[in-house]
Amino acid sequence: MRLNRQQQQLAHRSLLLAGATLACLICLFPFYYAIITSLRSGQNLFNVVWLPNELNWSNYVTALMDNGIARSLFNSAVVATLTVGLCLLVSITAAFALSRIRFKGRKYLLFTILCVSMFPQVAVLSGMFELVRFMGLYDSLGALVLSYTTFSLPFTIWVLTTFMKAIPKELEEAAIVDGASTWTIISRIFAPIMGPSLVTTGLLAFIGAWNEFMFALTFVISSDKRTVPVAIGMLQGSSQYELPWGAIMASSVIVTLPIVAVVLIFQRRIVSGLTNGAVKG
Repeated sequence: MRLNRQQQQLAHRSLLLAGATLACLICLFPFYYAIITSLRSGQNLFNVVWLPNELNWSNYVTALMDNGIARSLFNSAVVATLTVGLCLLVSITAAFALSRIRFKGRKYLLFTILCVSMFPQVAVLSGMFELVRFMGLYDSLGALVLSYTTFSLPFTIWVLTTFMKAIPKELEEAAIVDGASTWTIISRIFAPIMGPSLVTTGLLAFIGAWNEFMFALTFVISSDKRTVPVAIGMLQGSSQYELPWGAIMASSVIVTLPIVAVVLIFQRRIVSGLTNGAVKG
């Protein structure tokens, strides 16, 4: 029995909807289970339930007040914000040089920048540790800002260079005729046009700095300077044989909410930045 064209389109849409629903369930279920687990306490933590049977907010109070997650949230916010600011400032100037200024070895330099981003963190951990100690940044938030910026720059430079190449040169030439300086061209012309791409790369750098664990564990040892991932990993129960699953889940939910909020706020700009340059007009 053959289906007509309308029935085939309906079947395809139903299949796509079913696949999208399944993907959403798979992606959202861990976060949902973390939420319902964070609202339970005592022996109820070890009972498998699919719907919340109690609303106990003590785990959130314990995580924020007793375990220092509030302080760690502030540290993570400071580190991530400084990392994004430095990355975008350096990246947009480097992208201008790589896309607009002609010099020998430009392509090889851009390729080298891309290759640097392929190195795993553990491969450069010892070298970064020596650099941080030499600069006197050990056990400070500056060590994290330096290391995160170093690893975020190659990707952001590559992406912004690609976007900047798509901007017509006539805009730059008109600004030069009007007597604009190089920094004026970058800040007044290129930056507003590249707003979606700046938001996209900045958000990726922010998420990377917010969730990073290995450098934060290695370069910072003081409890009042730890970032959120390390603080959650260091959570302890009342004894060495107890793991505070409720507080851990509550901390995980608290840490995830800022990322979700930022993505929702800049959703349109993120989509525009990801699709910018995909269609020539």
